[in-house]
Amino acid sequence: MRISRPRVLVRKRRIDRRRAAARRAAAIVMPLAPPGPVSHAEVRTIFFGLMLAALLAALNQTIIATALPTIGRHFADFENLSWIVTAYLLTSTAVAPLYGKLSDIYGRRAMMQTGIGLFIAGSVLAAAAPDMTTLIIGRGLQGIGGGGILPLCQSVIADVVAPRERGRYQAYMGVVWVTSGVGGPVLGGVLAEHFHWSAIFWLNVPLGLAAAFLTHRNLARIARHERRHKLDLLGAVLMMASCIPLLLALTWGGTRFSWTSPQILGLVAMSFVLSLLFGWRLVRAPEPFLPLTVLNNPVMRMGTASASLAMGVSIATTIFVPLYFEAVHRLSATESGIALIPLALTTPGSLLAGQAMLYWKHYKRAPMIGLVLALVALSFLVWKPDLPLLYVTLLLCVVGTSMGLVYPITTVAIQNAVPHAQVGIAMGALNFFRSLVSAFVVAVMGAILLAGLGATPGGSASVVAISMSSAGVDVALVFRYVFLSALFFLALSLLFLILMEERPLRGTTVEAPTPPAE
Repeated sequence: MRISRPRVLVRKRRIDRRRAAARRAAAIVMPLAPPGPVSHAEVRTIFFGLMLAALLAALNQTIIATALPTIGRHFADFENLSWIVTAYLLTSTAVAPLYGKLSDIYGRRAMMQTGIGLFIAGSVLAAAAPDMTTLIIGRGLQGIGGGGILPLCQSVIADVVAPRERGRYQAYMGVVWVTSGVGGPVLGGVLAEHFHWSAIFWLNVPLGLAAAFLTHRNLARIARHERRHKLDLLGAVLMMASCIPLLLALTWGGTRFSWTSPQILGLVAMSFVLSLLFGWRLVRAPEPFLPLTVLNNPVMRMGTASASLAMGVSIATTIFVPLYFEAVHRLSATESGIALIPLALTTPGSLLAGQAMLYWKHYKRAPMIGLVLALVALSFLVWKPDLPLLYVTLLLCVVGTSMGLVYPITTVAIQNAVPHAQVGIAMGALNFFRSLVSAFVVAVMGAILLAGLGATPGGSASVVAISMSSAGVDVALVFRYVFLSALFFLALSLLFLILMEERPLRGTTVEAPTPPAE
């Protein structure tokens, strides 16, 4: 008996340690003490706050465009003017995965408050900037805050809305981005012309405070997915550092420097080396910054590729089609902006996507049909790029609506396929890769346009195109290849969408938990 008692105690201690380890493992993937189910009325309240936060981030990607000449004259500095846009692009792209990861660790509300707070601080710094350098730093700080807002909004929707019903909310969020894309430049021009350029940034303060108040109050109902571990800081730094030189190369290539210049080649080489180091860290870290389970998920890979290519075409056409209107159809800048509205109106497609996910078992059919129609529409523009303006407008309506079908369905499909505790990092990675691919698509289409026009790095494609058109040169033939490249990238988007596995959408917000084995 004296021998058996210690054995019993040892066995009991082992069982206790195993149970404690099982509880710790369960805490990694299970929400801690959720405050209870969220009612439909509470979802609406939460979503209103999210829309205001999304408006804050979306508006500041477009509102600055028309105010840039005024800012350049104010500081007598046009050489560094492009950095006002580039600084926001670099920082917002780099931090998107970090916000997603941290929200999976510390909760959505804490990270949303952090993002909005940094965005407001950057806005105040930019508004009060005494020189161009301070303004650029303020824009960079804005990007650090604003880059996390969209993935956080997508993650919160995933927390409170079942995947089958989630499409309609993603569509409503798309309305915010379309409204900002169309109205942002107009509002920025009005504020810069009739008030002061700094009003563009001061406007963010009351909007940001309202968004912070609403999200702080409403997101208290969201369950936290707190995880007891350390963040892979080295992996985070390597991932963010690898994208910055690549984005700079894609932004400067063909415009500021030749694609084969030492500057561009050096940036690409630096990005390649940092990407290799990040890949090495992924396989070495005990729990990598970007989990391999997310990267290896086929829905994540195919959905991200499809959405990124469609987004790239959308952004590129929004940039180059106004020049097409001015050079080929001889429209003014204002008329070109109005003619571009059908392409920017992706809202009908987003709403149709929401209905498809709600009522169709095979929800992929909606964006597949849409992309086929978009390819047909672009084929007409490739065949005859000087079609009458009315026909061009109708074809662009088809393209815009079709691309609007892709975003909600790929986003919800990814959220539905990854573990719920990793939705934040999946949304951060989705937005990260979408920004990189979009920059690549814009760079390729821009290089095609510059080569066709014979413009040299440092020159203006718009000036060359309009002057050639005035001289009687058929510029429409140049834009034929721009539309052809858009057709190619959309065909790739369709291919990846076809390859994306169509998993049944869940009717609840989280997958059924698996109890840990003792």
